[in-house]
Amino acid sequence: MKIVIYTLSFAPLIGGEETHLQALVQGVAARLAARSPQAGSLTLVTPTPGDGFDDATLPCRVVRRPSLGTLWRLLGEADVVHLSGPVLALLLLAWLRGKKVVVRHHVFNAACPNGLLFYAPERCVCPGHFLAGRYAACLRCNAGRHGWLWSAVMLLATFPRRWLCRSVAQNLAVTDYVAQRVELPGMRTLYPGIPDVPAPARNPGNQTQVVRPRSSPFCFGYVGRLVPEKGVAVLFEAAQILRETGCDFRLKLVGDGPARPELEAQVASRGLAGRVAFTGFLRAEALRRELEDVQALVMPSLCAETGGNAAIEQMMRGGLVIASDLAGLAEVVGDAGLKFAPGNAAALAECMRRAMEQPEFTAELSARARQRALRLFRQERMVAECLHIYEQVAKGNPAASPGAG
Repeated sequence: MKIVIYTLSFAPLIGGEETHLQALVQGVAARLAARSPQAGSLTLVTPTPGDGFDDATLPCRVVRRPSLGTLWRLLGEADVVHLSGPVLALLLLAWLRGKKVVVRHHVFNAACPNGLLFYAPERCVCPGHFLAGRYAACLRCNAGRHGWLWSAVMLLATFPRRWLCRSVAQNLAVTDYVAQRVELPGMRTLYPGIPDVPAPARNPGNQTQVVRPRSSPFCFGYVGRLVPEKGVAVLFEAAQILRETGCDFRLKLVGDGPARPELEAQVASRGLAGRVAFTGFLRAEALRRELEDVQALVMPSLCAETGGNAAIEQMMRGGLVIASDLAGLAEVVGDAGLKFAPGNAAALAECMRRAMEQPEFTAELSARARQRALRLFRQERMVAECLHIYEQVAKGNPAASPGAG
């Protein structure tokens, strides 16, 4: 069985989908090799340049920045084509090639022109204007950021993208929430999977918090892009509330983005200087070290997150997650974290205060988070289910979904 995985974004770029794909290719390639050298082959194709990343560290062939002719040939050789997201050009090429396609929906592009389900004019989760036929609302939504012409192009492209997704062999959603919002036939949920965390790196903040000196400030963290829809401004408002009531804490922001200058200005205006640190984007060992003393990860999103890889990683470490009670993020956290109404800074501040003042409760939730991560988000489970789907699709029998559980 020859498998081709196509993704628009891959290492050395940093993000949840890039992390997921590395775990997937490592796991699938290892399982194929364990069967026999003839069991199958795996090729990952991406327009992302290598920029110094050593593709030889991956257990599969990597083709970067392929020409149209190379893409056509690779698709023609494949038994199964896996698309990371409903990439319109690849959907069309695979359809023309008559290939069996698996689409993993980690974005909402099959049901939303910008893929975010975030209605920019009102800064809220989109109620589903495209699927409801309210196309003028879609145009208004994207015109502010992209202009009217490009907004129209984005809207028009959503029609063939959705039609082609309806014709593929298998649609996969990263959470039940995505499946419900995208509304495609035969959709099944396959949660992301990540490697387990080695014991020395597990739950470092919460292991020490019961015995750490009272004078040591509690450390909160945020991992993600610095854009308005991620709700970091709400986190800063909550931090100001805590500061004004005498709470001793620190806050680390890991990531970068266009909102960083505005957020840095807010640090000063809200009296948070000395408490907030911006680290920029980090990866691998640098990221692990930076999160060693983070006792609770805060994810204050205002948009409809499809899942939340940073939350999954924190849970696998056995750490507390404080998250917006919204969309796929709330589904990932489940009953193993603290949740608050999106955009409600006072409610977020109360969750943060509870984490600081109730260490036994925080430790209990942290242990529950790790158990949930081991049950739902293990790399081995994700790889096994995905490989089973490939095999069934190659045989012409997409697997009936037992659900992601």
